[in-house]
Amino acid sequence: MPEYKHDTIVPFKDSAVSKKVQVADMFNQIAFRYDFLNRFLSGGIDRGWRKQAIRELSLVRPKTILDVATGTADMPIMLFKQLHPEQIVGIDISAGMLELGKKKIAKTGLEKSIILQAGDAEAIQFPDATFDAVTVAFGVRNFQNLEKGLAEMHRVLRPGGKLVILEFSKPANGFFLPFYRNYLRFIAPRIGKMVSGSPDAYKYLNDSVNAFPEGRAFTEILDKTGYKNACHRKLSMGICAIYCGTR
Repeated sequence: MPEYKHDTIVPFKDSAVSKKVQVADMFNQIAFRYDFLNRFLSGGIDRGWRKQAIRELSLVRPKTILDVATGTADMPIMLFKQLHPEQIVGIDISAGMLELGKKKIAKTGLEKSIILQAGDAEAIQFPDATFDAVTVAFGVRNFQNLEKGLAEMHRVLRPGGKLVILEFSKPANGFFLPFYRNYLRFIAPRIGKMVSGSPDAYKYLNDSVNAFPEGRAFTEILDKTGYKNACHRKLSMGICAIYCGTR
């Protein structure tokens, strides 16, 4: 499968290991401050973005959902509260993030409804046509091979099942764009370094957002990997986008 520019963006440029291993290491390093930095750096609006993405599944009424790159389980918990499916499975390559996610799920008493486990988006360990819906919140930028990950998620969707992706994008040219660029390039890495001790993670955020094939370019990749009715909608002046497609 072809390689996109963002596939080559890695957190630690001097490292010889694969992007996948680097991403897992990066999230293990920042897991203990990940939720705080999400809320702080986004001004709290990241939760609103997730709610809007989950609403895309309200008409589908999925009974089974796979959440890819589930992190600390924000998305599965919100999915359950909004949709009340029978089962949600969250997978992630970072053991540190999963550990924190399991603690959050235990506090909410949802252990029977939400299962977290180690898992690779590019080699999903479930049979074909297992899930009614697949979600990814801020995770597709981290795939080592974008098309491979999208194809795997398509494979485990049932016919008629829906994919919903939430991902950072870039504002259209205008007064807000220079501020946004400076925020990602200079401010977020400095705050990330002060709070988590890892400037690399938030420099990687800037680099991967800038390299990601957003908007129509991404919906064309969804078309190419077999999804139907691919579409996208930008949020908050274009700094975030929801992408949808069906099998």
